[in-house]
Amino acid sequence: MAPEQTRAQQPGEITGTSSGPAPEELPARVTDDVDAYPWSTVSHAYGSAEDLPGLLRVLAEGGPDAAEEAVSELYGSVLHQGTVYAASAAVAPFLARVAAAGRSRADLLTLLGGMAESEDEHGVERGAVRAAVAAQLPLMLPALSADDPEVRRAAAWAVAHTREARAVLPGLRERWVREPEAPVRAELLSAVSRLAPDEGAALAREALAPTGAPPGPPTDGPTDPPTGVPPGAPQVLLAAVFACLDAGVPWDAAQHSALLSSLPADPLGSDSLDLARTEPLHAVVEALLLRDTEEDRAAVAALLDTALHDGRAEVRTEALWAAEQACRLSRGTRERLLPSLLPLLSDGASARGAVSLLGGIGAAAAPSVPALLALATVNADTDTDTADDGTEGVGITGERIGRDTDLADRALGVVAVLAPEKAAPLLARDLGRRPWALGSAAGIRAPEGTRFPFDRRLLAAVRVRLTEPDLPSGEPWQLTRLLRDWGALAAPALPELCALLPRHPQAAEAIAAMHGAEAAAEPAVVDALRAAADGGPLVVARALHRWTGETPELLRRLDEELAGGPEAVTRAAGAAGELGAVAAPLVPALHAALSGADAAGTTSVLDADTAIAEALWRITGDASPSVPVLDSVLARAAGPYWFRWNALRAARAAALLGPAGRPLVPRLEVLLADPEQAPVAVLALIAVAEPGSLDRRALADTVLTSAEQGASAPEACDALEALGATALTPDHIRRLGALAERDLQVVRRGLEDQVVRADDALRAQARAVLGALTGDLSRAAPPDGRGRPRPTPALPG
Repeated sequence: MAPEQTRAQQPGEITGTSSGPAPEELPARVTDDVDAYPWSTVSHAYGSAEDLPGLLRVLAEGGPDAAEEAVSELYGSVLHQGTVYAASAAVAPFLARVAAAGRSRADLLTLLGGMAESEDEHGVERGAVRAAVAAQLPLMLPALSADDPEVRRAAAWAVAHTREARAVLPGLRERWVREPEAPVRAELLSAVSRLAPDEGAALAREALAPTGAPPGPPTDGPTDPPTGVPPGAPQVLLAAVFACLDAGVPWDAAQHSALLSSLPADPLGSDSLDLARTEPLHAVVEALLLRDTEEDRAAVAALLDTALHDGRAEVRTEALWAAEQACRLSRGTRERLLPSLLPLLSDGASARGAVSLLGGIGAAAAPSVPALLALATVNADTDTDTADDGTEGVGITGERIGRDTDLADRALGVVAVLAPEKAAPLLARDLGRRPWALGSAAGIRAPEGTRFPFDRRLLAAVRVRLTEPDLPSGEPWQLTRLLRDWGALAAPALPELCALLPRHPQAAEAIAAMHGAEAAAEPAVVDALRAAADGGPLVVARALHRWTGETPELLRRLDEELAGGPEAVTRAAGAAGELGAVAAPLVPALHAALSGADAAGTTSVLDADTAIAEALWRITGDASPSVPVLDSVLARAAGPYWFRWNALRAARAAALLGPAGRPLVPRLEVLLADPEQAPVAVLALIAVAEPGSLDRRALADTVLTSAEQGASAPEACDALEALGATALTPDHIRRLGALAERDLQVVRRGLEDQVVRADDALRAQARAVLGALTGDLSRAAPPDGRGRPRPTPALPG
């Protein structure tokens, strides 16, 4: 029979026995009752919960090591990466009983608290898991008075997450009065704050008040810390700071001083039960910036400036990590922090972190180029730091930073993005020891669509490097990509590239880009490509076609690829589509490579089908074969999160069809509900739908919402421009202006060193679109003193 506690709980109701059985009876109760529950009817992360009785018996009866392993397995199944299931609700009463018996008590209370905290519920009624945990409060609340402080701490964490304030707060208050251990006292403060933010803030103000200062507003009962808790214990101070933030208390000097006095705080945070606050300084900075006020941005700048100038390396390390988060959240904070960051480039313990941060903040780091050059121009083989122009490097003090070749390389890699013309001669001088900078020059960390400027000295260095017999893994790709981007200007390197072909066929990409630049080299290049094409990869056959215009070898190779796996089919279909009508002999092979509407969908299969549909259209100009393929892809991609990118690629392909893709409109409209997919879907609908059938104002609202969430923001700007000025209301214009001018960064997800650049690109694009739609770029809403856009006047009409 299922335990009664797993039923949905009514608001405010506490179920379960009032006192429970005696502790010595509980292990027996668990093993007696566990088989009565129909475990096969509920599931956890790995399917049926039929394995849970065995784990419960180990917890109740096994040794410490076996019990620890059982707890770990339970975390993996009933609280898998923060997700809870029907089995989580079912097992909660048994876990509480085992904990009440004193077995793995702190671990199980923490697990129960995590289950109650979760809002990521899978296959279970919303709130059912939390209700099941709350039903065990009669067994959990006594743990607030346990002898073991770790049990008391876990109990405070767990009971607060049930959200049953009336039942829990009295016990927390009573324990706060007499709790002697600082870590437990901190958890009690956090627990009170979670259930009653104003009461938590009042306790926090008292904890933050300096000795002899008047306390904040009174709370029920005495609150002086008991004997044994030192004034200003860092765990309590941190909990007080977070309690103030959670209650919306304005930042003040007491919080500022408390946080700084707790640094380095990461050792304290690493023991936190709140996984969102294991890095306290980082978490405080994020919370303040998300409040989006000028006062809070100033507070962050003051905090980080002080911490970045701290004499302890571990504090500076924490501050750099928090500063990185600040720069990803707040556009204005990047410039604000730059003066505090530059001195760290001459600090042996902090220079690496400072270089990394500067490499990730885009154009805001431009003033750091001279200091980065000083770091990058260090010659690791000598005792003199000499720049390329003969001047000695400056600003390098402390440890012998110049002997850290990797650090100099990374500094040069940042310069290669910020000021590539200044990086080129340094990269040429020491190319073999600059893999990071070479990667930047090859475009790995550069903004999309940019190319490293041509430099003759660097070309000469690349040619020498290509003759090395044993290049490190990855370097041939970087070298050839740089040459490819230079195109005809890099033609003098054709002999080295041809010699490299047998070992690194990707060199064919660069060779293809140089076609027509040096007619005298053509016979030798063609001979090298023919030799490499025999049994070589597709990239060589494509380069041979580029140089000769001959199609037989390329068509043969594409035909082979179309008979391969989904990834090969995707590559071959893309190449066939680029050929256009010349690839007509491949049409049967393209049809044969389709997976079929009823085929099991995987991401690679769906992408292959999309590539085939696009190729058929480009080759034949007939949309009739492509429409059903894309319809099938969009149907199979609907629903599961992991297929959303397949749907986006299919939508982009649908847009190419124009009005011929009109049968796909219902499928495309489904994508409008997903912020990630909506902008691309709108672009596709504009291309394929009957113009008068679209509610353009509603579509504009949809894509603006996507952009505001940082979801497909560049496509959202493209969609707004495609919709036209008549689709935008004055409120739409205001929101578009905010995207361009607000302080909070819009794009927050992506590669570590690209996310800020992506946001910079979005700002520029939003400004351009705003100017195009209004006819006056000055009408883009500039930020006011608090970082929010000023109202924009309504458009005429």
